[in-house]
Amino acid sequence: MDILLFDLDNTLYSAERELFPLIDERINRFMNEVVGIPLTEVDSLRRSYWQRYGVTMQGLMQHHGIDPEEYLAFVHDIDISSRLQPDPALRAALSAVQLRKVIFTNSSRNHSERVLNILGIAGQFEEIFDIRVANYLPKPSPEPYHAVLEQIGLPASACIMVEDSPENLRTAKDLGMGTILVGPLPRTPHVDICIPSAGEISTALTHWMR
Repeated sequence: MDILLFDLDNTLYSAERELFPLIDERINRFMNEVVGIPLTEVDSLRRSYWQRYGVTMQGLMQHHGIDPEEYLAFVHDIDISSRLQPDPALRAALSAVQLRKVIFTNSSRNHSERVLNILGIAGQFEEIFDIRVANYLPKPSPEPYHAVLEQIGLPASACIMVEDSPENLRTAKDLGMGTILVGPLPRTPHVDICIPSAGEISTALTHWMR
């Protein structure tokens, strides 16, 4: 294996930090205040778009003609420092891994940079591949995975994906990547190994050193 593809939100920090609820609130406000969707319809539409497209933004693009850049700027306008702080232990764990490391996320580059900076781990990653990598198509659609592979110039078999989403790991496994699930969810056939937090990455990598 040559490279680790790390998801960002709820992977490099715990979902218990509750950063994502801040984004959820901004998504709801965007749908209501910018797009004009009644609040009574927001939740059901979000569920529908998530199930059909993988992210709310794609549904809003397809059915409401929103500007994706306006959406990304609006929904990521949150106070990250209220939920996250520097994580020296995570920085040390990532530094100990000699493989190349990149971010592969459905969020925006700006949001990713802010999260990495506040965690104190921005210098650990050589690149950020965000929702723009495949014209706003999100994981688990295969298109962004292929786009990332093309840009890093490696086959899927040389990659390990680190994620909190089993569905996103399913696509990675189907393409031939190694897969690491971060968090409390149960291991599934398309997950090679589970770890409680990204700080346990070195332990997870022993799976490929047997």
